[in-house]
Amino acid sequence: MDYRQKIEQLIRKHVPEGDIQLTVPPDSMGDFALPCFPFAKVLKKSPLQIAEELQKKLKADFIEKTEVKGGYLNIFVSRQDFVQDILKKVLKEGKEFGRGKPEKTRVMVEFSQANTHKAFHVGHIRGTSLGESLARILEFGGKHVVRVNYQGDTGMHVAKWLWCYQKFHPKAAIKKDEAWFASIYVEAVKKLAEHPEFEPDVEELNRKLDVRDKSILEIWQKTRKTCLESLESIYTELNTRFDHYFFESEMEEPAKKISRELAEKGIAEISDGATIIRLDKYNLGVWVLLRKDGTVLYSSKDIALAQEKFTTHKIDVSVYVVGKEQEMHIMQLFKTLELMGFKQAKDCVYVPVSLVKLPAGRMSSRTGENILYSEFKNELIEEASQEVKKRFKVSEEEADKRALAIAVAAMKYAMLKQHPNKEIIFRKEESMRFEGDTGPYLLYSYARAASILRKAAKPGKLVMPALHEKEIALSKCIGEFPEKVGQAARQMCPSILANYAYTLAQVFNEFYTECKVIGAKEEPFRLALVEAFKMILGSSLNLLGIEVLEEM
Repeated sequence: MDYRQKIEQLIRKHVPEGDIQLTVPPDSMGDFALPCFPFAKVLKKSPLQIAEELQKKLKADFIEKTEVKGGYLNIFVSRQDFVQDILKKVLKEGKEFGRGKPEKTRVMVEFSQANTHKAFHVGHIRGTSLGESLARILEFGGKHVVRVNYQGDTGMHVAKWLWCYQKFHPKAAIKKDEAWFASIYVEAVKKLAEHPEFEPDVEELNRKLDVRDKSILEIWQKTRKTCLESLESIYTELNTRFDHYFFESEMEEPAKKISRELAEKGIAEISDGATIIRLDKYNLGVWVLLRKDGTVLYSSKDIALAQEKFTTHKIDVSVYVVGKEQEMHIMQLFKTLELMGFKQAKDCVYVPVSLVKLPAGRMSSRTGENILYSEFKNELIEEASQEVKKRFKVSEEEADKRALAIAVAAMKYAMLKQHPNKEIIFRKEESMRFEGDTGPYLLYSYARAASILRKAAKPGKLVMPALHEKEIALSKCIGEFPEKVGQAARQMCPSILANYAYTLAQVFNEFYTECKVIGAKEEPFRLALVEAFKMILGSSLNLLGIEVLEEM
């Protein structure tokens, strides 16, 4: 029985209008809670009065009791039926439990945006993990999702790198090495700060890059290709994929054309040779589209990208998973699209991603004060490998495989458990703990459930026993999964699902501590409960982009 649906049908008989917002409250407050505030305007009564009247009218065999708390009506259903219903539904539907019906809505999620010729550092893990998780959550809810990556493969940062390489390392072999590429970019920034007289040389190189001058084309293409191959290896390790790649180099010509058109229409203007849009009256300052030498900036390229997304890929919604530091830029973009009369401007959604800081302070690709992904990953893998070898007798190859999964889980979960708009101070030691609110703890909880199921004999007939409070708590927590996925999708916030996964693991471990499974007279029922838990935790971790381990 779908209790939520049945209760909503009962409520609708007495409240024909208004949004029914059934929630799952803490254990002592019932199985469902109905806030009556949305009905106040329709019924012209106070929420408390509505709750009291509904309490008298809401009757059904499966409802044990109801309680009024302020403007809420708390509903308790039959424990035996409630738990049995959840178990049957989860075990029958498996990975499909909670999945939404397919929709025609096409949502494009743009994320990661790692630039070539720069470092992919710990901070990049956050945006990449967040975007992949959002894509999975939206897909699970029924949306048709298109994952895209918009990468900066041209522009001033590339010009600085190429300038430094040609001037100071002209004979150095091109290395498929993230640290090597990052070091040259950092060196370029430092040398230019010390010797501003070199700036004109970099500007000239950028102009050549803009027009694809033959003198710079070959080295740009070669280094670009090497950088992109390196990034693809990282995405594979992070369990991330893209359906399409956009590149800034592809947007340059359309951006120039758009900038000229905006100037002709009077939306933009020429000021000291540069093409700009004045957005002062919207408190958005001045937005520069083209430099005075005619080279393009991020601004005009982003306008071209927005048009390309909707016209070529026929999407309904465009989600930008972009750094919080770029908020002004994104707001300028959205306002400009609106001023241009771009009909889909209203369908552009911004998900800001705040900074990841080290205990010592913020990271920067410009100064080199960051932790490279590759170096950081290797440190975590070493720690995880030692832990695996200490706990299990496995081959070196198997230990390395598990260690990579644990390291990635530690990184991704540490990023996803926080609200996207909240800054993170990343502490490696905390993220790698096998207890507490960490990725390894969730993997351990999943592996523990898998171990119980492997040790069990063939399950017998499922008979409902007299229920222990921990069995009720675990069943109830399992049943919350669809609601949590829905909340995460509506709020574009995977941290809702990450925090749910941690709570679920905690409740499971409390159950396991107090309720013997193997050899207990309630074994068939408790095995079913363990299996349901394993399915839902596995689904939760999958939606976070974290691969599970059957054994740690």
